[in-house]
Amino acid sequence: MVLSVDRDDDIGWKAKIDSPVIGRAATVKAANTLALADPEDSDVNAIFMAIKIYDELTAKGEDTAIAVIAGNHLHMIEGDRRIAASLEQVVKETQATNCILVSDGAEDEYVVPIIQSKIPVTSITRVIVNQMPNLEGTYYILKKLFDDPKISRMIFIPLGLAMLLYASAYLLGFPGMATTIVVGVIGCYMLYKGFGFDEIVRGVLDALRMSLSRGRFSFITYSTTILLIVIGFTTGFINILKYYSSDSSNGIVLYLMTFIFGSVEWLIVAGLVTSIGVIIDVYMNERETLGKVIVFPFFVTALGLILYGASVFVITINSVPDFPLNASEAQTAILYSTIIGIISAVTGVIIQYFVNKKMTELRKQEIIEVI
Repeated sequence: MVLSVDRDDDIGWKAKIDSPVIGRAATVKAANTLALADPEDSDVNAIFMAIKIYDELTAKGEDTAIAVIAGNHLHMIEGDRRIAASLEQVVKETQATNCILVSDGAEDEYVVPIIQSKIPVTSITRVIVNQMPNLEGTYYILKKLFDDPKISRMIFIPLGLAMLLYASAYLLGFPGMATTIVVGVIGCYMLYKGFGFDEIVRGVLDALRMSLSRGRFSFITYSTTILLIVIGFTTGFINILKYYSSDSSNGIVLYLMTFIFGSVEWLIVAGLVTSIGVIIDVYMNERETLGKVIVFPFFVTALGLILYGASVFVITINSVPDFPLNASEAQTAILYSTIIGIISAVTGVIIQYFVNKKMTELRKQEIIEVI
C-alpha cells in the first residue's frame, strides 16, 4: 500500500473531502480538489507523489493499493487517533501487508510510530519543494509554535498591548511618551514572567475558583487579601516617590526598604486575613490538619514586624530626609519589633504543638469508638 498522510487534515479543512480516500481515482480527485483550493499546500505534492509511486509499482506488476488518510486540523491528539482508526479501516479493506509512506517531510516523526503500530513501513518518501527545501519544515515548526496557546499568548499579548498603547499615545497627543510607554510595558511583562508572578497569579485564581465552587469562607478572605495587597503595593511605591523623587543615587536595598516601610502594614493585614480564612475552612472541613495552618497568622505577624523594624533601621542610618523617625527611635523600633516578632513565632509554635496533640487524642478516641 502506498500511503499519504495529511496530519493536519488539509484535504478536509480546505478541500472538504472526507478521509480515508482509497483507490487511484479517488486519490487523483482529492489531489486535484486540494490543488485548486490551495495550490501552495505541500500536501498536494505528497499526494501526487503517492500516485506516481503507485503507478510505477503497478506498471511493474505488483499488487498495489493507494490511500490518503488525514487527522484533525485543530486538535492534533484527536487527529492522531483518527489516523490510527482510518489506517485500520484501510488495511482491512485493501488487505495490504506492508506500507510505503509518502509525506511532505515535516510530519514524519509524528506519524511514523502511528503507522508502524498498524502495518510495517518498508519505505518512506519525503516530498520537498526543490526551490525551498527548508520552507515546509520551518513553516511547520512556526505553525506548531503559534498554535500552542501558551506560546501564542506569550508573544501576541505583549506585542498587541504595546502596539495599542503606542497608537493610543499618538492619538492622545503624547508622541514623545509612546516609545517610553511601550518599553515600560514590555519590561514589566518580562519581569512578570521572569519572576514567575504569572504562576502566583494562576495559583491565586485557582484557589479563588476552588473556594468559590466549594462554598468556602476563604473565598471572601482571598478576595479581600487581593485588594489589601494592591493597596499595600500602591502605598509602597508612593512611599518610594515620597522620599526619593529628587534623589536617584540610592541603592536598590534602600529603595526596597522604603517600599517595605510603606507597604508592610497592609501586607501583614492581608496575610492575617488569608490565614484566618484558611483556618476557618480547615476547622470546618478538614479539622485533622488544623495544626498545620494554625501557625500561619503568628508567622505572618513575626515576619512583618521584623521586616518593619529592619526597614526603619536601614532608612534611618542612611539619613533619608524628612523621615519621621530619628536614629534612636529606629533602634528602639527594630528592637521591639524583633522581640515581639520572635514572641509571636514562638507562641504560634506552642499553640501548634497543643493543637496537634489535641487532634491526635481525638483521632485515637475515634479509633477506639469505632473498634
